Amino acid sequence: MAEVVQVSDTVVDAVVVGAGHNGLVAANILADAGWDVLVCEASEAPGGAVRSAEVTAPGFVNDLFSAFYPLGAASPVLRELDLEHHGLRWRHAPAVLAHVTPDDRCAVLSRDLDTTAAGLDAWAPGDGDAWRALVAQWQRIREPLLDTVLRPFPPLRGTPRLLRALGTAEALRFARMLVQPVTTFGREHFTGDGAGLLLAGNALHTDVGPDAPGSAVFGWLLAMLGQDVGFPVPQGGAGRLTDALVTRFGGRGGRIDVGRPVSRVLVAGGRALGVRDGDGVAVRARRAVLADVAAPVLYRDLVGEEHLPGRFVDDLRRFEWDLATVKVDWALDAPVPWTAPGARDAGTVHLGVGLDGLRGYAADLSAGRVPREPFVLFGQMTTTDPTRSPTGTESAWAYTHVPRDLGWTADDARRHADLVEALVERNAPGFAGLVRARSIAGPADLQARNPSLVDGAINAGTAAIHQQLVFRPVPGTGRADTPVDRLFLAGASAHPGGAVHGAPGANAARAALAASGAAGPLYRAAVRAVHRRIHPPDQP
Repeated sequence: MAEVVQVSDTVVDAVVVGAGHNGLVAANILADAGWDVLVCEASEAPGGAVRSAEVTAPGFVNDLFSAFYPLGAASPVLRELDLEHHGLRWRHAPAVLAHVTPDDRCAVLSRDLDTTAAGLDAWAPGDGDAWRALVAQWQRIREPLLDTVLRPFPPLRGTPRLLRALGTAEALRFARMLVQPVTTFGREHFTGDGAGLLLAGNALHTDVGPDAPGSAVFGWLLAMLGQDVGFPVPQGGAGRLTDALVTRFGGRGGRIDVGRPVSRVLVAGGRALGVRDGDGVAVRARRAVLADVAAPVLYRDLVGEEHLPGRFVDDLRRFEWDLATVKVDWALDAPVPWTAPGARDAGTVHLGVGLDGLRGYAADLSAGRVPREPFVLFGQMTTTDPTRSPTGTESAWAYTHVPRDLGWTADDARRHADLVEALVERNAPGFAGLVRARSIAGPADLQARNPSLVDGAINAGTAAIHQQLVFRPVPGTGRADTPVDRLFLAGASAHPGGAVHGAPGANAARAALAASGAAGPLYRAAVRAVHRRIHPPDQP
């Protein structure tokens, strides 16, 4: 494990602000390059949104935030860190995903392609073959696509390989899919609702509604990952993924100071020189400061607008958060008694609404209304990993999105949790009677547990198309470099965004290495020139 020490005046090569998984990925990559790296984490434990604890009942392990990691299992970034050598073990449920409608129909995604296809044919003959065609395309483009999506922007290595794998005609159609609504994409490829439910439900793992442009790519990507690598979980809890990152970092001499919030990034002459912690102790960074925090927090609270171009500050005011979240964890005395057999073996269950209901749910959220019929993501953790609770029981959770800025109180969160529980009861009569204990986290609770989840936003900014690529977090280069020299944005507010894949942290680390390498002066001059074109310095 990485050394955890008392605070003191320190000089290191790099300071990483935040020990979320992106910060830890960045720290590992820098440590691999021989850098002396210090990670400062405000909470009393590393991990950010990748943590687990017994918050319901003794013996029941609950993931406090994220839980299932299809992108983590497929990510070339995490694969290159060889975390399995440092204690990470993946576990899978018998089925990947089930979407249960209010009238108890059920669409199932399995890692076995024949099983998925047969289930979709039961909804509409021929949909199984249409699904196979999507999977065949995915298998051709998987590696270059993931390189294109997860590597630094612009993706100079992955894009040519992706275009060769697709060919010109198919590339044009693929590009069209990238900006489509998932409902349109589903109608074009399938005649029944089963595949549409799998695609649209997966799209709503983000804050992008099913009729919104760009939602198709999210639904398609998660569905294809589920078909390919499943929705795996770390054996023993989400925190085991963090433990593997911490252990690896410690083996390379890395140091993590927990309970050490950073109050300021020290800037002079347009360059980041280090940080000051909450006790006023300064840490000098010889080479770089990397921040695994939300973009508005970094720029407004830690850097200060006085160190940023006015045009950049103006763009930052237009930054759009994603939706707030209410999450419930349960300790159950037995597995969930779903009446739809397909849901019983699924690690993830979508429920609450059907295909049309997904549109209503998204419309309510867009209008700032609390949905009366929410879309619920439900996790059956012991079904997926039997180490999560005593034999014969189930550790389970659910979350649903709610509008931001409604001032959610503990009573509001409790009432919404009761509504979620009632929706589960509708498709699993007797569920309420199995509840041994539950823990409710509203938007404020999630932020209290992890300051980066501002008002319960779990994606560090909307996943909508207007805040992706070169528009994330503001119009710019789409890279980790910031207007402050040697300061790099390493969190999910940076391209390519949320989910547990480590790409923002890896991209920030690679940018820091480039800025300090043999060609560093040229690299940094080019970055400054581009930033000045996009965000010109203020006139005196």
